[in-house]
Amino acid sequence: MLHFYKYQGAGNDFILVDNRESAVNHRDEKLLSYLCNRRFGIGADGIMFLQNHAEYDFEMVYYNADGKPSSMCGNGGRCIVAFAKFLGVIETETEFMAVDGPHYAKISAAGDWVSLQMIDVEQVSKDADAYVLNTGSPHYVILANDVKGKDVYTEGYAIRNNDTYRAEGINVNFVEAKGRGYFVRTFERGVEDETYACGTGVTAVALAMAKHNNQTGNLTTPIQVLGGELNIRFNYDGNKFTDVFLEGPALQVFKGEIEC
Repeated sequence: MLHFYKYQGAGNDFILVDNRESAVNHRDEKLLSYLCNRRFGIGADGIMFLQNHAEYDFEMVYYNADGKPSSMCGNGGRCIVAFAKFLGVIETETEFMAVDGPHYAKISAAGDWVSLQMIDVEQVSKDADAYVLNTGSPHYVILANDVKGKDVYTEGYAIRNNDTYRAEGINVNFVEAKGRGYFVRTFERGVEDETYACGTGVTAVALAMAKHNNQTGNLTTPIQVLGGELNIRFNYDGNKFTDVFLEGPALQVFKGEIEC
């Protein structure tokens, strides 16, 4: 029996497993895909294993819903910080190891709001009108009209699988200005569908839009996604993005066990 917890961060949902005893062999792609399947398993955008690390509070090991190892997941990172607090591994601050290196995070006393430091970003390129950058995962950011009514699956799938991006895959973000920030919908590789939120995606959007609008200094960008509200704050000196933080809710939904 596999004991698990289910968490969500702005509608981005994950299976969390305490694997500090290394009891679970998580290299079975078929099993992980089954667990993430919304009809036959638990259902999730991805699955994470919290493991011991010699130099950090813990290690985050993340797999996409297809059961394959993934690049960094921002909302997953925030959820595993909340999970670590729930387990008593951390209190209100942490440094943990993820696939793209160490991350610092701070969590509220109530354990439901996490501020996660993302990697610094220096390279932002263009693909026609779109911005392409890596915020722990690769992202394609394109401004669009009527994002609410857009066929994100069809258009996102086409971009993710075109000749440029088919081999490695890319996450596709459709962006529309809204109030002081933006409304964003994202097609995620690995999930191969639209998700209710994407942490590295909204981070990429905030940075790309700062470059697009020639904004510099200490900036804060609120972003609405299908699953709620997220906030990104960072410093941009015109060349490099530093002190990048992804902030938002991270909540435990339920716990259970499944035979596998």
